[in-house]
Amino acid sequence: MARSEAARTALLDAAERLFVQSGISHVSDRKVAEAAGNTNHSAVGYYFGGREGLLRALLTRHLSVLEEPRRAMFERSDSLLDDVRSLVVPVTDTLAELPRPTWRARFVSQAMHHPVTTALLYGMAAQAPTATLIVRSVVTRLDHLPRDIVRGRATLMTHIVMSACADMEELAERDGKPPRWHAAGDFLSDSIAGLLTAPVSRRPDTPPNEDGEGSLP
Repeated sequence: MARSEAARTALLDAAERLFVQSGISHVSDRKVAEAAGNTNHSAVGYYFGGREGLLRALLTRHLSVLEEPRRAMFERSDSLLDDVRSLVVPVTDTLAELPRPTWRARFVSQAMHHPVTTALLYGMAAQAPTATLIVRSVVTRLDHLPRDIVRGRATLMTHIVMSACADMEELAERDGKPPRWHAAGDFLSDSIAGLLTAPVSRRPDTPPNEDGEGSLP
């Protein structure tokens, strides 16, 4: 690995850990540089152009490693469960391959609720094209259900996966026991497939949406 690439990776690793430990909004760029062992306190600006560039690089690192395994799995998919596995299993497999302790799941889970990183994620769909195709396939397979219900359940998928993985990651750090990532991938895939296909219940006094379909909570 080239020296500059090694320095860049060290900054990403340090930022991922510090953001998990202290929160994205509470860690300075200088602190990231110090934790990465970089004597240049402006290293984040030098390598990433500033805080937003650093966050984008962290998200890109997460998304890019998932793309190829997702594509390979999705090409063989012939069911809703296969679609869901194509989304979920690459995440848990990737976490299984990272050096322990891992911080990735907790960072991504936190990023999904932070205003800056949430906006960045919305603009990065082009970096995760297979994920977009999989979600479209899931929606198509559920065309017998109200559209707003399907959209809501599809949105829940990513939140469930990353929240569950973040909890496992935190427990592993606290207890010192290796997470069973592969088993988690199977469990989450089965559970999400069940959530997606669950019947739709609505009380008689609940008004429909404007399009006449069942409403979300």
